[in-house]
Amino acid sequence: MDNVDARPGPPSGAQWTIGAAGHQAVVVEVGGGLRTYRADGFDYVDGYAEHELCVGSAGQILAPWPNRIRDGRYTFGGDTRQLHLSEPSRHTAIHGLTCWLPWQLVSKTADEVVLGCRLVPQPGYPWSLVLRTRWRVGAAGLQVTHQVTNASAEPAPFGIGAHPYLRLPATSVDETVVHLPAESRLLVDNRLLPIGAATLAGGEYDFGTPRQIGAMLLDTAFGELKRDTGGGSAVTLSTPDGSTSVTVWADPAFNWWQLFSGDTLAAPRHRRSVAVEPMTCPPDAFRSGRDLITLEPAQTWQASWGICPAIQDSGVGSHSGAGSH
Repeated sequence: MDNVDARPGPPSGAQWTIGAAGHQAVVVEVGGGLRTYRADGFDYVDGYAEHELCVGSAGQILAPWPNRIRDGRYTFGGDTRQLHLSEPSRHTAIHGLTCWLPWQLVSKTADEVVLGCRLVPQPGYPWSLVLRTRWRVGAAGLQVTHQVTNASAEPAPFGIGAHPYLRLPATSVDETVVHLPAESRLLVDNRLLPIGAATLAGGEYDFGTPRQIGAMLLDTAFGELKRDTGGGSAVTLSTPDGSTSVTVWADPAFNWWQLFSGDTLAAPRHRRSVAVEPMTCPPDAFRSGRDLITLEPAQTWQASWGICPAIQDSGVGSHSGAGSH
């Protein structure tokens, strides 16, 4: 016990600050997630203070699955598994298993930090994964690269997502203009679990043409994404006059976006910002198999996403610059 540090510390553990070209981010030990991100003095990520516990999954990395699994129960490789119900009110297992694990520092420079975590086998998920995340800031914004290796002797089911909340200067959620080029959304039951899909084409959830959120309540997964020339996709939030925007981009490995307007969060976070969540697979993918990744033994998977703010005529960031890796 002499080697255990029993001194009080931040709920999110060690804090690592990186900065370059007017951009700064703080990444934390607990969950290996993003606590803050600012550019040119404005906090584009609605994170949490150093003395606070992470609320609403703010900035967390969601692995080995994003979103929910119905009843925490699924079958893979002929065996049925039962996960802990981490969202008991809806009888689901939500957002994976790494959100509250300690991540270790692998390397750090002024503008980049790399963290690693080993997910050990456990009831409901008897596979071992080695996860590594590289966080980097620069003139093009924040870039995040995930590497995940299956350290088990058997194939493992896998998915990943991220949960940043975004906001814009002097702009409410209702006033926020969203651009999300997609062709469909998932329909959900009262437990927010998928029961079908609907095409968007001109409907109330169609953000293919940028428009304000207004009074809409969003906790919605969007699929059949319209890709850019590199195969990636992006969601852009803008102020009503278009003077400021922030884009969350993701490479081709991410097939889904979840938008969450924060309506179920308690004050002061209630409807204060919009979670823009890149996901490799949709909710309940461990049961449906839709876009579920199977990691073979010793296989390493890698993908990137990022956040790119832009102020009109400022030259700060660009989607194409942020997405290069």
